[in-house]
Amino acid sequence: MKRSRINQIMAEADEMIRSYGFVLPPFASWSPDQFKARAPGAAHVINARCGWDITDYGRDKFDDMGLFLFTLRNGLLSDLQRGGGMCYAEKLLISRQDQLSPMHTHVIKAEDIINRGGGALVVKLYGSDDQGGFAEDRGGVVMCDGIARPFAPGEKLRLAPGESVTLRPGDWHAFWGEGGDVLIGEVSTVNDDETDNIFQAPIGRFAQIEEDEAPTHLLVSDYRDWLA
Repeated sequence: MKRSRINQIMAEADEMIRSYGFVLPPFASWSPDQFKARAPGAAHVINARCGWDITDYGRDKFDDMGLFLFTLRNGLLSDLQRGGGMCYAEKLLISRQDQLSPMHTHVIKAEDIINRGGGALVVKLYGSDDQGGFAEDRGGVVMCDGIARPFAPGEKLRLAPGESVTLRPGDWHAFWGEGGDVLIGEVSTVNDDETDNIFQAPIGRFAQIEEDEAPTHLLVSDYRDWLA
């Protein structure tokens, strides 16, 4: 993805988020230079990879397959492993109309996916085989707003604004917006996007960046190179 396109997506996302009454935390507005200057005090933000995250899954077709995310807060795997401390995470996502977030599951993370506003959020579901792999012939059971909801293989849930689904490790899912762009909330256990996204197809989690202009704000995938 071109950096200029990423900068544009950031501006559009911030405008949409504000239109629904949400405001991103102060570090969202930092320039790269401000982030460098404040890095020592922002060690948790950096180590927990909180912040801007825009992906085209390495396919360079963001409008067709992509996702906007902003990690608002996140604990560390060490807390989760010892069973105490900050064992949770929270994100805001934007799934554009007909923009696919491809089929995947998680090994560790359980997550509530909440339609915060906009169109319908369509979630396509499959179960797992005995090893946790994608199973085209298996369904399962998820929780929708606390109510058990059995699903058949490949069944599509349509979540209206205010509705949610709880996805556990082994629940294979893909999603997209229908009838408009969707603002999504995600509340989960500790999130590790580098190792805990298992895709059905061989795709990448993060975009490859073409630096055609300076970044407005850093992506979480920029932290290692820009804040070393």
